[in-house]
Amino acid sequence: MILGAFVSLWAYTSLGSAQEVVAVRLDVARGEVITRDALQIVRVGVDPALRVMPGNELLGVIGKRASADLKAGQLLVPGAVTDAVVPALGSSLVGLSLGAGQIPGEMLGVGDAVRVVSTPGQQGDVTTGDIREFRGVVTTVSPMDASGKVAVVVEVPAAQAPELAARAATGKLAVVLDSRER
Repeated sequence: MILGAFVSLWAYTSLGSAQEVVAVRLDVARGEVITRDALQIVRVGVDPALRVMPGNELLGVIGKRASADLKAGQLLVPGAVTDAVVPALGSSLVGLSLGAGQIPGEMLGVGDAVRVVSTPGQQGDVTTGDIREFRGVVTTVSPMDASGKVAVVVEVPAAQAPELAARAATGKLAVVLDSRER
């Protein structure tokens, strides 16, 4: 009987400390508009050290964009939504497939300022006039695949995107990581 009372007390206090928070019901890819169907309100016990989106803020999230990939079942955190559109107006995203010697030894991260530089042709001779540089910001970095390539997506000015994409198709590019100090 005493054990039953303790279990009842524990269950009551557990429910009492639970709070309503916003959770992801359907996967939402980075940059997609968040719909009402993609979200739900759940009641969970949350550690005060965690910053989660309170349930009463659900309607304010609808129509915003996901700033990161959101997976079904995860709790929504304030930084996971944004009003920003990626790529920004006047910018384009260009995908690069890079192997060893084409990326720095330091792991690239989202938000890193980089320069994508064309590398020498078959002969290997480089003259100053041959070097073409594209400044951009990393928006996505994928893990190395089985062939040793890393997929990197860079946001660059829209006017430079076609040339960079054409050069990326040749595979003759290298990425230079600029200072992270701002």
